[in-house]
Amino acid sequence: MPVTQITLLPGYSPEVRERLVARVSQAVASVIAAPPAGITTFINEAATYQRDGRVFVAGNHAHPVATEVVQAFLSAMQARDLDRARAMLAPGFQMQFPGGVRFTTLQQLVDWGRQRYRSVAKTFEAFDEAWRGDTCVVHCHGTLSGEWPDGQAFAGIRFIDRFEVQGGLLHRQDVWNDLGEHRPRS
Repeated sequence: MPVTQITLLPGYSPEVRERLVARVSQAVASVIAAPPAGITTFINEAATYQRDGRVFVAGNHAHPVATEVVQAFLSAMQARDLDRARAMLAPGFQMQFPGGVRFTTLQQLVDWGRQRYRSVAKTFEAFDEAWRGDTCVVHCHGTLSGEWPDGQAFAGIRFIDRFEVQGGLLHRQDVWNDLGEHRPRS
């Protein structure tokens, strides 16, 4: 059964260490057909090391949990706290919605949404993360509920959102949903 060792410099919180051990163990399980009980991953701590002629005594900062960044953004958007949501966006942030509709500002999205519904809320079923280099792709899915412009309620409409998170900021959002399939026809 696989045994994986990680060596860190001092200064990482227990939460960061737990995340690292869990992620490395998941990576091992994705390559080696071993049951979770057969995978051992542990951390050693080095007090000091030298690289490229420089001596290091502390580790680098840890990435925020990408799913938590996405959840905070979606919560701010649902509350229409655009200033808080905007603080989570990287320069050049882009959004794409059903029908190929693209936005570069949150106000554009809010203005567009007013034509489609009076209110909308998301119920989340799951969040999934996948890393590509220094970018984490977060998918979330669940259902939408709310009110159409005429005040009629809707619920149970499927959605999937895909986010690209880098350095704790959102760089891109892609949205797919069945809202158009359920929209009342005039």
